[in-house]
Amino acid sequence: MNEIYLDHAATTPMDVEVINTVNKYMEDYYGNPSSIYKTGQIANNKLNEARKTIAELINANDFREIIFTSGGTESDNLAIKGAALALKDQGNHIITTKIEHHAVLHTCEYLEKHHDYEVTYLDVDEKGFVKIADIKEALREDTVLVSIITANNEIGTIQPIKEIGTFLKNKDVYFHTDAVQAIGQIKLNVQEINIDLLSASAHKIHGPKGVGMLYIKKGTKLVPQLNGGAQERNRRAGTENLPGIMGFKKAVELVMENRQKYVEKNSYLRDKLINGIEKSIDDAVLNGPRGSKRLSNNVNFCFKYIEGESILLNLDMLGIAASSGSACTSGSLDPSHVLLAIGHSKGTAHGSLRLSLGKDNTEQEIDFVLEKLPGIIQRIRDMSPLYIKEKERS
Repeated sequence: MNEIYLDHAATTPMDVEVINTVNKYMEDYYGNPSSIYKTGQIANNKLNEARKTIAELINANDFREIIFTSGGTESDNLAIKGAALALKDQGNHIITTKIEHHAVLHTCEYLEKHHDYEVTYLDVDEKGFVKIADIKEALREDTVLVSIITANNEIGTIQPIKEIGTFLKNKDVYFHTDAVQAIGQIKLNVQEINIDLLSASAHKIHGPKGVGMLYIKKGTKLVPQLNGGAQERNRRAGTENLPGIMGFKKAVELVMENRQKYVEKNSYLRDKLINGIEKSIDDAVLNGPRGSKRLSNNVNFCFKYIEGESILLNLDMLGIAASSGSACTSGSLDPSHVLLAIGHSKGTAHGSLRLSLGKDNTEQEIDFVLEKLPGIIQRIRDMSPLYIKEKERS
């Protein structure tokens, strides 16, 4: 059997139609979109075609509200730093949660350290949900920005973004959401949700790496974080990556065409994985909610008494690619901040496994994982002093 790739939350393989699109624009459209002559203006027109497609995906009112970046991390940085610094005279308080992606958390920490901002990091419940009542309580007269992730990249929790947006609608604050994991899974309507700023990335939806976007609602104040030229309506300096952006456009077109089909298929495989693991492995704790409030492609468990890295190495020897959490912190020895936030001890959090599905995964692959995983867990536990001690105690 070929590699079973179950780490789509980290990145997705590029779709062949996306690859063909990128190649076409690398070969045929070499002009600088800022140039006034014909070759440059053709490239600029293509950029705007991409904006229109992505604006349609999230129901933006105007395609000019789409700004292209190098990915989700830059989009989060631009949204949070840009908005906070633009509203410095209005206040210096930001609200976010303890389970945001590090691109949000570390950006907030930067503003605390270097610009004297105050940040409230909201708790979440045991399934990873933030309470609107807690946002309401944290809101202050000097609050300028609320940043809440749409869907968590580790445990798949889909936040009540629409309800949060409705609550914030008449408040004098900006609302940002990191939708990197969500745009391929959930239909988002920025006007209905009352979003001011939304971050997304191409490589999570079978597009190219190094390309992302930030939706900036018309009228939203923002201080650019890259200085140089006047590209992207003076929001983000630097010559645009036209081949990558057009690959992003093609990936978005494929999402709009196929999303519902893949969500239904992956929901079935997700639930099969969850149910199979719970039936065959003792002391396996599902992280995050069940059903429709969970991303259709996300499965995350903690296996007590062992460490996730050992599980990953054993799976890899069988040709199964998975992760223990966010790919951005895979080199860290610290347990997941998300798992700690939902109430796990450091010991339990170290034993995490995330399996994230994609459009090409099959039921046969899931059956293979369910066949092999229980034996892997048991072998590792049999060598674990913690497990041996617990077994002797019982």
